[in-house]
Amino acid sequence: MRKYLEQEMLAECLHGRVRYNCTSYVGMDGCHIFEIYIDNKLVKQFSWETVNTYFIENGYKTNSNPFGTGEYWDEFWLLIDTVPIQFRLEYTDNEFCEALEKYRNQIIQYSINSDNPLERMFAVLDRRIGKRTLANVKEVLDKQPEWLQFIYRLRLDSENI
Repeated sequence: MRKYLEQEMLAECLHGRVRYNCTSYVGMDGCHIFEIYIDNKLVKQFSWETVNTYFIENGYKTNSNPFGTGEYWDEFWLLIDTVPIQFRLEYTDNEFCEALEKYRNQIIQYSINSDNPLERMFAVLDRRIGKRTLANVKEVLDKQPEWLQFIYRLRLDSENI
């Protein structure tokens, strides 16, 4: 994954600045934590934990002060199925992988215009996105989630747009 995203597909102007990381801990039942670093600073994490914490902190869960593992994970599956990815600011490792697979298997214009913010993230960092498309991207910058605006600005600034 790192070789593909950081070397093969990353825009030339971003080489050495964007790094992806994947961690799996013992006892995580096969779950991972994906991370994106820009200039050696953590920008975004993708895991069940980040999504569940997001649900708690934003009042999606009925119990805003869970005690213990059972209460902490209570309602998670219901919420993950009812709160679409387009209306959240945090995403699971599975959603990261699904977006990466979709991005890899469709034309870049579909990814840059996708409803899925993760597909748009991969696309805006992609070497195949040209200056004309980036100029169009600039027009919709304010409509992106804040975390994604940061990544859009990184690319736009790196291309002097």
